[in-house]
Amino acid sequence: MSAPAELDRLLGIMARLRDPLQGCPWDLQQDFASIAPYTIEEAYEVADAIDRGDLDDLCDELGDLLLQVVFHAQMASEQGAFAFADVARAISDKMQRRHPHVFAQVQVDGAEDVNLNWEAIKRAERAAKGESDTSALAGISRGLPEWQRALKLQSRAARVGFDWPGPAPVLDKVREELDEVAAEFARGPVQDNHARLEEELGDLLFVCANLARHAKVDVGAALRQANHKFERRFRAMEAQAAADGQHMAELDLQAQERLWALAKAAEAKP
Repeated sequence: MSAPAELDRLLGIMARLRDPLQGCPWDLQQDFASIAPYTIEEAYEVADAIDRGDLDDLCDELGDLLLQVVFHAQMASEQGAFAFADVARAISDKMQRRHPHVFAQVQVDGAEDVNLNWEAIKRAERAAKGESDTSALAGISRGLPEWQRALKLQSRAARVGFDWPGPAPVLDKVREELDEVAAEFARGPVQDNHARLEEELGDLLFVCANLARHAKVDVGAALRQANHKFERRFRAMEAQAAADGQHMAELDLQAQERLWALAKAAEAKP
């Protein structure tokens, strides 16, 4: 079947699931707020499939993500707010409007010019909506994961010149923030100093995100790799402990660190 036919089929399935008389009880109970976490989860699963290089799984996960768009559009349609066609038309209009170098006669010199034009067009769009916030930081969603929002805040500030000239001073700032975290830990029990520790750790994480930006390293991808590495090594530790007739929970920290060292050494072997 063609793409339009399959999309019509999906829209019909979603409408049937939400039918007040013959629909699915679970689907009928949902609203925008209850579905939003699933939408976010599906987006991350798309990213995971890409990270693993699994194109078959990527196809499946993109379908799950498309279902989320269709679900939200169906609920909006039931309220008379908008329909799926309005969603598709809005994004088509936006993409044409924000790519005048493709769909109009605007000339650009490389990707940086494209980015500058994109931001200028977004500012014009916000002004047309009557938004009065003219800050360089205007329009950055508060719904983003905080690490991603940190990067956007830093990038926007950098566009008006508020940025370190390179990674060296950012590294110095990381050390400074780390010292401040250590000083807060030294003050006494964690429970007595939670608010200050939260603030200082936040500063440290913010600067680490900035360091990744200067290194042109994607924070999400870097953290995913670190998570994968930890999970891989920890599972190897569990397997080794089981092979020795032991359980991880029965081992003291010294014995567990020995297993960690073995897992790292096994990965280092050619």
